[in-house]
Amino acid sequence: MARLSSQTTTHPSRRRTHTIDLFSRWSFLTPATVILVAVLAYPIIYTIVISFSELSLATFSPTSWVGLDHYIDALTNRNFLNSILVTGVYLLFALPIQMLLGFGTAFLMNAEWKGRGVVRALFLIPMVVAPVVAGGIWRQLLDPLWGAVNWFIGLFGAPALDWLGDPTLAMITIVLIDTWRWTPFVALIAAAAMLSLPSDVFEAARIDGANWWQTLTKVTIPLLTPIIAATFVVRWLGAVKMFDIVLASTKGGPGQATNVVNLYIYEEAFRGLHFAEASAMSVVVLVITMVLTAVFLRMSNKLEEKF
Repeated sequence: MARLSSQTTTHPSRRRTHTIDLFSRWSFLTPATVILVAVLAYPIIYTIVISFSELSLATFSPTSWVGLDHYIDALTNRNFLNSILVTGVYLLFALPIQMLLGFGTAFLMNAEWKGRGVVRALFLIPMVVAPVVAGGIWRQLLDPLWGAVNWFIGLFGAPALDWLGDPTLAMITIVLIDTWRWTPFVALIAAAAMLSLPSDVFEAARIDGANWWQTLTKVTIPLLTPIIAATFVVRWLGAVKMFDIVLASTKGGPGQATNVVNLYIYEEAFRGLHFAEASAMSVVVLVITMVLTAVFLRMSNKLEEKF
């Protein structure tokens, strides 16, 4: 009986302790939750509501309900679909190049050679330059008449190129500028990951007589595969928001060659004042991004389980 009475008295105290613990945890989370709801959840919900309604520019509030009309208009808008295609082309080329150069540069920066510290510091400069500033600087460097790039290639007898005026060259230029800016970010993550790899594995490979190529392909890359997958997902989430570099360098031109989807939505909303239609386009892009991100995360988790 004494044991039962002691158990019955401890249960309420445990519940009380558990309740106090939960309350204290949520009290610490409440400020962050309020901020997230204010700056993230509310704008998304408001955008979704506007996408199903007509928007009054006088009060900037939704008026009549139009259902899926804006979504139908968006999915049948050739310019919007073209901007998604342009964004896809940019991502298809930019992300693999940045991953390869970033991890390759990390290998070089982790090797022992004189002046490595200075190169590391200089290599990180593009990452801290504001995107609009980077786009403006590259616009001047690539000017067909007065740009330093055409002057340099002219020293070798090559003709001047219209880097930002030719449709094909303009997309290549955007990819190169974005690669110049974001490769240091990938290299920074890769270098930190390489420093955390277990040294005993490489010591065993060296004792077994593995050369540098065998060590790279059989040891280093398999160990780095989860990091590579995670870095790709992080860089994907950043690259899909491409906007400012294009705005500062090409403004989406020539024609629609570099008119990425975020720039097109911006033009529709703030220049064309088609806020409701632009909201529907934003929701479409959000859904596509979420689906692809879920696919990439699933692939990343499978790679982590495998390795």
